[in-house]
Amino acid sequence: MAVDLVNPEGLPEVDLYRQVSVAGGSKLIFMAGQVAVDASGVVVGTGDLIAQAERCYLNVATSLAAVGASFDDVVKLTVYLVDWTPDKMGRFIEGVARASAKLGIAAPLPPLTGIGVAALAEPDFLIEVEAIAVVD
Repeated sequence: MAVDLVNPEGLPEVDLYRQVSVAGGSKLIFMAGQVAVDASGVVVGTGDLIAQAERCYLNVATSLAAVGASFDDVVKLTVYLVDWTPDKMGRFIEGVARASAKLGIAAPLPPLTGIGVAALAEPDFLIEVEAIAVVD
């Protein structure tokens, strides 16, 4: 399956991700939002956006691998961030970069929507990441 990441003329180029993805394939994968918990359900990185972003992306990768997919197959990411302010962007990017390095993901990522929220399911969660993927 091929995912082509495109940054159309007339739209700003973002270092972290591309504006559009075009996917060919036959199986769609939708996952629940992944939060910063380990395999036993213990919260990772309480109060630390960098650690939680890293864990969320690692959990997305684990979910994808379980169904025969990888980040190469992701066509859209949605990120929910508690009490978001622009000054937190650097910490979010650092967490994504750490996960990307561990997973061997080369930038840019597929289209990403970041949404600031008041709270998530548990008070210790700072971030939640959803992914949609397409495979053959």
